[in-house]
Amino acid sequence: MNKAVEMNVLDSSGPPATVGFSTACGIVIANIIGTGVFTSLGFQLIDMQSGFPLLMLWIVGGIAALCGALCYGELSAALPRSGGEYHFLSEIYHPAIGFMAGFVSATVGFAAPVALAAMAFGRYFQGVFNFGSPVVLSFVLVWVVSVFHFGNLRRGTTFQNVWTIVKLLLIAVLIGAGFLFEPKEPLSFFPMTGDTKSIFSGAFAVSLVWVMYSYSGWNASSYIISEVKQPERNVPRSLVAGTLVVTAAYVLLNAVFLATTPESEMRGQLEVGLIAGKHIFGENGGRVVGAIICLGLISAVSSMTWIGPRVTMSMGEDHWLLRFLGRRNVYGVPANAVVVQLVIVNLLLLTRSFELVVIYIQFALLLCSLLTVIGVFVLRATRPSIARPYRIWLYPIPPLLFAIITVWMMIYLLISKPMESIAGLATALVGFLLYFCAGKRVSARS
Repeated sequence: MNKAVEMNVLDSSGPPATVGFSTACGIVIANIIGTGVFTSLGFQLIDMQSGFPLLMLWIVGGIAALCGALCYGELSAALPRSGGEYHFLSEIYHPAIGFMAGFVSATVGFAAPVALAAMAFGRYFQGVFNFGSPVVLSFVLVWVVSVFHFGNLRRGTTFQNVWTIVKLLLIAVLIGAGFLFEPKEPLSFFPMTGDTKSIFSGAFAVSLVWVMYSYSGWNASSYIISEVKQPERNVPRSLVAGTLVVTAAYVLLNAVFLATTPESEMRGQLEVGLIAGKHIFGENGGRVVGAIICLGLISAVSSMTWIGPRVTMSMGEDHWLLRFLGRRNVYGVPANAVVVQLVIVNLLLLTRSFELVVIYIQFALLLCSLLTVIGVFVLRATRPSIARPYRIWLYPIPPLLFAIITVWMMIYLLISKPMESIAGLATALVGFLLYFCAGKRVSARS
């Protein structure tokens, strides 16, 4: 046996499967509902002001996310191992493609959303309490949450579930109060002249990028398959159920924002939730809403701090050069991978650019998810006899629809934001090339 291989024989048993359906569903919901729904509407209003197209953004995004969830559900049941796109693409295409996706996830796929949620937390906290530096508050949040996730999985599960419940209660209160609010803004959500043209415009496609960022996380439980009880059943169910809950919440919440708050006040602003909260509940009530949003953002940071290191852990188990990332502490937590993600998050926080980071990561993430969804077709063709405990509803419509929407967004991203898109593509290519340096080892599982 190769000496490097001997040194890197890791515990293949991994952490015990302790995550049930409700927690897996909560992880999906917590991953999706992060900064996006409380921040992205302000950027969409820069190019679009009509109510119908603005709501259609969230409906189309929800449909795309649901289609993706259905596809990942089949792949999770057929190829049950933690790692998400890293594992799926390695099995379906080639380990180099999987390594590319894993590299994207490990470097920016989770670290960037954590940084974005932390940035929003700092801005909201400072806006509510008029205390502290948003930058310092962002750093404090990511360090405190990371410390929690160094402990055992049971503590991390409890921490995650509590903040997810807080987040859902916040959204329910906002939606309920918003529908009772009077007077409403003079904005119609019914189709008007020019709305069809707007929906098929480049502005709609680019705005959809912000929406898909808000929906990112619909694939969350596929990254921790090995830690989920009865994964062939609970992972697909959690993906679909979590995505449906969030889609309904997103459409209603954005309708409330638009109906209660003047567009001019939200346009180009990051703290949309705080602005709308002040209109619905008054100055002091708005501060309470902002404070609860801060608490909800803790859930987003927590879920991505839990999941992201599991991808790099899987890579460390498979590649001798990255073997230190595959090591777990006494609680079964990939401690080294948590530290690496924390370092990357800190570097991204130093950029202080919310919009730049979103556009940069989205192109690479869209590419990886597109390849994974297309992989459903490839796997059915190349390995038709593999056990599939869960199959996609209405196949082949979901993967086709997801692919069409994703390609449409990627084309317009390249046209309208070429530098950021090329930077995202370059990150993926770097990961692809690094595979040939990392050195695939003999897996301890084989």
